[in-house]
Amino acid sequence: MPALMTEQVTSVHHWNDTLFSFRTTRDQSFRFTNGHFTMIGLPSESRPIMRAYSFASANYETELEFYSIKVPDGPLTSKLQLLKVGDEILVSRKSTGTLVADNMMPGRTLYMISTGTGIAPFLSLIKDPDIYDRFEKVVLTHGVRHISELAYADYIENVLPENELIGDMVKHQLIYYPTVTREAYRNNGRITDLFRTGKLFTDLSLPFPSLSDDRFMVCGSPSMLKEFCGIIDRKGFWESRSGRAGHYVIERAFIEASK
Repeated sequence: MPALMTEQVTSVHHWNDTLFSFRTTRDQSFRFTNGHFTMIGLPSESRPIMRAYSFASANYETELEFYSIKVPDGPLTSKLQLLKVGDEILVSRKSTGTLVADNMMPGRTLYMISTGTGIAPFLSLIKDPDIYDRFEKVVLTHGVRHISELAYADYIENVLPENELIGDMVKHQLIYYPTVTREAYRNNGRITDLFRTGKLFTDLSLPFPSLSDDRFMVCGSPSMLKEFCGIIDRKGFWESRSGRAGHYVIERAFIEASK
């Protein structure tokens, strides 16, 4: 079985001047775990440039979806952003990643902390019925600079709750908390500041996190990852490592580092 699959682009959506997403066909034999990422690239005469991208689609969906920034001079994204329906893309058959439920100790509330395109793996996870079976509440935060960067907001708030498979779970268990730093919005501020000051929990009418009840998945810019992990480390939470379940997991292969 070849290591790379050649899939065909079925749709492309440009959210703004800096962000876009696209869907592709999916080989019927391909399997992945929600929260995983894989390597994707474009066919070329020479060795193709491959970069890590999280799946924004759930593992039971018939198409694959990816969410990306646009980097004008990026070796890969400068070309990816020009994708059109019908174009071909390479997708690795190998998927991996740490943002999976099995890496966390049991708990009551799961916080998915994301900034920028770091929301991608959580788009896969919030469509996973298993997440709602494991946790009473799932809080998805998304920190961005501008309102136009809140991709998928309408989908999360209005479309997903009507999903035939998991709509009822979403309505009763999923809490979406988008926040913006450079424009007036219903929630303003950096997610790390909102967490540190406790405003996040006040806004959501939730108790401050405890070691016994709360778990975290974190995906975003390297600076956010470092700051957020420092905050929760000091509170006694520890990261899942080497197959040992922990209070939190992070994804180090963040998409914005993939140009």
